[in-house]
Amino acid sequence: MIFTIAAKELRALFNSPLAWVVLAVLQLILAYIFLVGLDRYIELQPQLAQYPNPPGITEAIVGPVFGSAAIVLLMIVPLLSMRLIAEERRNQTLTLLVSAPISVTEIVVGKFLGLTVFLLAMTALISAMGLSLLAGGKIDFGLLAANVAAWCC
Repeated sequence: MIFTIAAKELRALFNSPLAWVVLAVLQLILAYIFLVGLDRYIELQPQLAQYPNPPGITEAIVGPVFGSAAIVLLMIVPLLSMRLIAEERRNQTLTLLVSAPISVTEIVVGKFLGLTVFLLAMTALISAMGLSLLAGGKIDFGLLAANVAAWCC
């Protein structure tokens, strides 16, 4: 029953324009930060080559993008999580949901899982931005994975 509630919540998220607007705004903000970092790295690359152990493209570009994503996430998660129960109240389906033969814990966990899957989709989009650097150079997959793990947790 938990997965049914999670799937319903995920469908409700993607059926509303809120999820699409959040994803679009997040991608616009982070793409700007990504491109500014890439431009800065390209300008500084001749100077970085003089150092014995210069920072790689992953450290210089992907790290700040994930740091900025964490700050933006601090604004997005409350916006989305407050909507979970408030939407049930607004649609007047909270009474029906609570009177169903499932516990309140299962309802909350199902809604939490639905939102977590949405946040994982956001993480996948940000990771794809970092993986796009493979087209022009080498990236440190361990550092990228560490950024993804730190951003998710």
